[in-house]
Amino acid sequence: MSTRPAGPPLLIACALGIEHLALRAGDRSGAGGPVTVIRTGMGPQAAEEAVTRRLRDPALSGAAVLATGFCAGLAPGMHPGDLVVAEETREARGTVPCVGTELLVKELVRALPGRSVHTGPLTGSDHIVRGQERSDLLATGAIAVDMESAATLLSAVRTGARPVAAVRVVVDAPEHELVRIGTVRGGISAFRVLRSVLPAFFEWHRSLLLPRR
Repeated sequence: MSTRPAGPPLLIACALGIEHLALRAGDRSGAGGPVTVIRTGMGPQAAEEAVTRRLRDPALSGAAVLATGFCAGLAPGMHPGDLVVAEETREARGTVPCVGTELLVKELVRALPGRSVHTGPLTGSDHIVRGQERSDLLATGAIAVDMESAATLLSAVRTGARPVAAVRVVVDAPEHELVRIGTVRGGISAFRVLRSVLPAFFEWHRSLLLPRR
């Protein structure tokens, strides 16, 4: 009886301990290959250094890379617990197109029925964005901002050709900023959503093994 060979590795990168805890608590059965989840630390420099270092490991040669965790939503009408699937990530050093956005949206809707999923550019920042700066970033076309995704994906593609993607969970938004009442409830909602995303990530990863037509 033949067995299906394991696929290429998947590296999932998040920044914060609470994000790492949510991912560790998720359902990790059904992965299509070896999965490594790392906590990079906060900020673009920490993300760049951690991802570059891990991808030097021969065991992660050719690994697909997915950046995840929490983010700030920029568009009106976003709520804590909404999902953002990046079409591309942006930062001062460059833009990285993401692979498999439509499939990720489909699988996230399946895994989290009733949750809103937004797609568009995800921009990077080296600090927490508030107030007018949010409006300025929205005017560039970005729909969400975080401090690590853009650096993670840029570092990943600089180490070699590989599929990359970014999925973030909104923890605060224009009408629900972190400094306002309701932040804790919003954070709990975002944590629960992040805990449930792994099956969608694994389906995305498996799709990379299919022959291209």
